[in-house]
Amino acid sequence: MGQTGARALEARPDPRYKILPLAEGFVSMGALVWLVVTIIDIYFWIVTISAVLSWLIAFNVVNPRSPVVGRIWDMLVRLTEPALAPIRRVLPNLGGIDISPVILLLLLGFLRRLIVEVYVGLAGPGGV
Repeated sequence: MGQTGARALEARPDPRYKILPLAEGFVSMGALVWLVVTIIDIYFWIVTISAVLSWLIAFNVVNPRSPVVGRIWDMLVRLTEPALAPIRRVLPNLGGIDISPVILLLLLGFLRRLIVEVYVGLAGPGGV
């Protein structure tokens, strides 16, 4: 008779995933890359929603004095301002037009793509 299902899995690790050693054990590098890319994607959408809400507030479509809108706006500003402030300091004054969210979105897209391509390069042709 052959090995049981659990023993067969222990005997042959999945060759598609590289293992990254950590202090307490091992974690799949693919899972780590997935986590980082997912966080970048979520932040991408937070910045997008913040930019759209700022336009809606500027054109008086929504009232920032509304308790719900005010809380959402405050949360979005607290999440995005640490990344947008350094970009605003570097950009020249464009006469009231703030393109820092667009630049941040481009940087997030570049970072996401860079992480995925580096991972694919490290994993090899059949390693993803």
